[in-house]
Order: sequence, then structure tokens, then C-alpha cells
Amino acid sequence: MKADREQRKRIIVGISGASGVIYGIRLLEILRDLDIETHLVMSRAAQITLAMETDFKVAEVEALACHVHSNKDIGASCSSGSFRTLGMIVAPCSVKTLSEIATGMTSGLLSRAADVTLKERRRLVLMLRETPLHLGHIRSMAQVTEAGAIICPPVPAFYARPQTLDEMVNHTVARVLDLFDIDTGLAHRWSGRRAVVLPNRFEDADAKTR
Repeated sequence: MKADREQRKRIIVGISGASGVIYGIRLLEILRDLDIETHLVMSRAAQITLAMETDFKVAEVEALACHVHSNKDIGASCSSGSFRTLGMIVAPCSVKTLSEIATGMTSGLLSRAADVTLKERRRLVLMLRETPLHLGHIRSMAQVTEAGAIICPPVPAFYARPQTLDEMVNHTVARVLDLFDIDTGLAHRWSGRRAVVLPNRFEDADAKTR
């Protein structure tokens, strides 16, 4: 039984207070459908953002995860490198959380778990949600990248021609999970440039002068 638990795929999901909390929610929904064990850490700011951006209650988001840890619980399982996981995704990731991870000055379980993920050389993906960026932000991004993290801003892929906001969110989250070699079936795969017939504006101009 213990061996089965050890072999099951696990991912830590951190949700910080940045705008875009729907990315963390959708990530939990997809991982649940894929039967991947999730360990959720939400900051207090994330709970406030949740109320502002969605109709979800904190308890409803927590119910999507297999395990929920308080951001104050620095003794939680995911605070230790001996707790084996595929890695961690912070979705969305605030600049505050980014800065804590980049400097190693962790103030809670969310940034501590990310720091542990880096020191164990596991995959850490930060869905940084901030714009525009000043030099301090960019330096923090460079610093955390040098430590081994992947900065993956939630940038929509318009080549997929999404028809709804849900499609945009699904594609973005699917591309994040691609980084863990997890195929959700939700990403629009590029298969080459399609032939596009562009209007000839010079011909149109000639027609008007005739």
C-alpha cells in the first residue's frame, strides 16, 4: 500500500494572490480528472482574489485537491525534500511570491515548497501574472530561472483560434502540464502553417482608379 502511494504521480499546486486564480482552479480540475495526486497551498491573498474574480468559495477550490495545506504550516509534508513529487506549479504566481522564491527568503509554505522543489532539482513552473515589468521584476525572473525554475506567463495562443475564455484557459494550462510530460488532450497542437490567402491591397487600389 505504501509502495502504491509512492508510485502515484504527485504535483504541488500553489495559488498566490495574483490575478488569474482561474488558472489554479482549472489546473486542479484537470489533474483530478487525470488521477494525479495534488497538494494545494493557497495564500491568504489568493483567497481574497478568488472572491473578487470568481463565484467559487475557498472550500470548493480546496475540495478539488487531494490534500490541502495551510500556508502557515511550514511542517507540512511538501515542506520537505524527502516528500517525492513531480514538481510544483504556482498558478498564478505573484511578484511577491516570485521574489521570495528567487531570494530564498520564504515567508510561508507556498514559497518554502517552491524552494524545496528547486533544491531537489525538480520541475518548478511559475505562471507569473504581472505587467508591465520593471527591472527588479526582470532580475527576479532571471535569478529564479538560473536556479532552475521555468517562468511561464499565461499568454494566450491565438493561433488556436479560441472561441471562449474557457478554451484559452484550457490551452494555457495544458501547455504548462506539457512541461511535466503530461498530455491532457486539451492543447491545440501546431501542425504547420496553413495556407492563407491575403487580399492584394494594390489590386484593390487599382480597381478604384479605373
